[in-house]
Amino acid sequence: MTDSPPWADIFGHPEPYPEQADGIDAAIDAAADGGFLALEGACGTGKTMLALTAGLDRVRDPESDFERVFVLTSVKQQLRQFETDLEAVNENLPEGYDPISGLTLVGKADVCPYARQNRAGIDRDTVYERCEGLRERTRNLVGDGGATTTSNLVSEARSQQVGLLDSGNAGGAGAAGGSDEPAADYLSVDGEPTPYRPDTEEFEGTEFCPFYAGFLDDLPEDGDPAEAVPFDVTDIGHVDADELVRLAAGHGSCPHSIMGALVPEVEVVIGNYYHAFDPVTTGTFTGALLDDSTFVVCDEAHMLEPRVRDLVSDAVADASLRDAENELTRVVQPLEFETAGAESEDAALVRGELDDADVTVEEIESVRDFYADLRGELDRRVTDRLDRDRPDWRASMRDLDDDEIPLRDPETPGEDAITTWAKREGYDDRVWARAKQVGAVVKRVLDSIEDEDKQRAAPGVGRTLNAWYREGHEDFFRAIDLERTWDETAPPDSWRRAYNASLALYNCLPSEPIGDRLAEFGGGVLMSATLEPMDVFREVTGLDHLEAQGRPVIERTYGLSFPEANRASFAVDAPKFTHENRGPPGERNDTRLAHLDATAAVASREGNVLVGTPSYAEATWMAGALDDRLDKPVLLDESSGDRETESLKDDFFAGDGKVLVTSLRGTLTEGVDYRGDRLSAAVVCGVPIINTARPRTRAVITAYDRRFESGFETALTVPAVRKARQAVGRVIRGPDERGVRVLLDARYARESWNSVRAYLPEHEREEYRPVSPDMIEFALDRFERAASDD
Repeated sequence: MTDSPPWADIFGHPEPYPEQADGIDAAIDAAADGGFLALEGACGTGKTMLALTAGLDRVRDPESDFERVFVLTSVKQQLRQFETDLEAVNENLPEGYDPISGLTLVGKADVCPYARQNRAGIDRDTVYERCEGLRERTRNLVGDGGATTTSNLVSEARSQQVGLLDSGNAGGAGAAGGSDEPAADYLSVDGEPTPYRPDTEEFEGTEFCPFYAGFLDDLPEDGDPAEAVPFDVTDIGHVDADELVRLAAGHGSCPHSIMGALVPEVEVVIGNYYHAFDPVTTGTFTGALLDDSTFVVCDEAHMLEPRVRDLVSDAVADASLRDAENELTRVVQPLEFETAGAESEDAALVRGELDDADVTVEEIESVRDFYADLRGELDRRVTDRLDRDRPDWRASMRDLDDDEIPLRDPETPGEDAITTWAKREGYDDRVWARAKQVGAVVKRVLDSIEDEDKQRAAPGVGRTLNAWYREGHEDFFRAIDLERTWDETAPPDSWRRAYNASLALYNCLPSEPIGDRLAEFGGGVLMSATLEPMDVFREVTGLDHLEAQGRPVIERTYGLSFPEANRASFAVDAPKFTHENRGPPGERNDTRLAHLDATAAVASREGNVLVGTPSYAEATWMAGALDDRLDKPVLLDESSGDRETESLKDDFFAGDGKVLVTSLRGTLTEGVDYRGDRLSAAVVCGVPIINTARPRTRAVITAYDRRFESGFETALTVPAVRKARQAVGRVIRGPDERGVRVLLDARYARESWNSVRAYLPEHEREEYRPVSPDMIEFALDRFERAASDD
């Protein structure tokens, strides 16, 4: 009998799958040399436990420099899976092992006691603005010599709460339970009593947050936030949002501040890509995790490139420019009034802030003029575009679609039109460069002289315009984004009634920021069910660059380990479902008929069937056509919010078999658990390549051509095939499940100039047998007969 590996005590189940054991060893070996494991593992591989075990082995090894595991995922279901697996690890640790400490990162709206109870004028929509103002005033009270009073207030409130608990009489707004006697009016959060009243407190007429005051009161003189945590996380194990609120708010401290204090202290931190790649989030909250003592786990890593591209791109909305201009005006007005001979109490405060920040009034006025003229130029360009392309647009505003106005040729990198305009108008480099500093100062001044809790536009506008000036023109593409909306308050002949316009700074090639950020970690695992082709994944995430710097990258690909007899996989040689072949939705032709016939053959079978199409417009057509043919209910997923999507899923899962038709670019084909009998088949119609006519897309292709010499395939084809594989991967989720997986398009079935078969991993190319459209029913019947014989 072989000895157990060193990580066996941490592994949360009795025995690992062979693939798990191999993957854990590979991840540990890579991390030992400061490297990474790039892992594609089909459902059932146990990737979550694999990554946690490898990371925790490094953290618990006294010879290792790793201190924590940092989990990043873009899917809430996977976040919960990491929580579940961490709980399994703790439940199965050998006697004498300390629990693994863990923390799930969430937003302020999820943990603010007032927001959770919708009290004090704070809800999910206002919590960020209100929190910022309340915290600032609370800090000012402490800084102005009110620390003793604040401390006494907090201590008295906690003593009162102890008395209420002892008497069984803690209750009040939102409280659960309690005695029959009149309850004291204290805020309770999810049934947990807190030491404070249902609304914020005041001290000498100044409103402040008692929970934040409680956190500040608990901070030691050396300022180490960990000393303010009112519980021992090493005795608890994993702390999720509900547990954090119960422990922190019940003590009278701010849960969000406690969460920030715990970030560098726990062994496992579970968050999303924002927590590692968003510059604002890392700068203010999770920066302590970005070092070589962190073992990083990037889950759903096939989404790493598009997610990070969004995070490292930016935009300035027309409305934000307007608000920033107004904010700059409100800062200089007290000085203008004073110059004109009118008294202004705020003038001295403004001068003091400007002197401290080394910002002049002239600079603020220059930036303000720049913003005003920039809005004018934006207005002119949008109006000219509409006048040229839609001369009757003023009479048909409700018919306008989303649009994009490029500010340079997408396929010829060079200076954008806005930068050129600014130079011509006399706005030199200094205006762009100082916009960030001016915005920060304006925020400080307005927060001091205005009582309203409000997020300021000037800092964000300044940061983005500074980046617009600073970033290059090869990897970044600049455009005007026009998002369809409706604003009755805008003038009836203005495009602002129909559009939200933004100056967009789009990062075409995020491999450098991805690779730079990964380089800050000590090592880790990047994993998904769909990473192949691995050479492309390594290129677009910067892993090749890291390996060139001496940091090893180990690859592993594991296929489905469940019985092959339980699944039928087909690549149907139907006409290519391209826009050119199929025409507009609703057009009747051979391509559409072939795809409809094959889809109907699968969808008519027993059980739930998921059908994915390249777009929501195609989904609408397919759902209508199937509804005319089938005797079972057909559900249509349209682009909608989370609540509507969850309701649709509930309808799909309830009762007898149905067909659910959706876009392959939607949310129902990735990250959704169709376990058990929730799904018996999935059909993918076509290859979901995004619209290549969009200027932004052409700029991305050009950037990838320049960097990787395969722009279209790298930027568009490979991600599209991963989308298709994610959809059919929903079918088989366990060893006892049976199902059918169909890739419907000749490009999956055979080699041609635009075939995508080569982008399937080798084991899938072997499984997805090409069949002709007229043979799909026969193939399905044979699979069902084999199933009944078993």
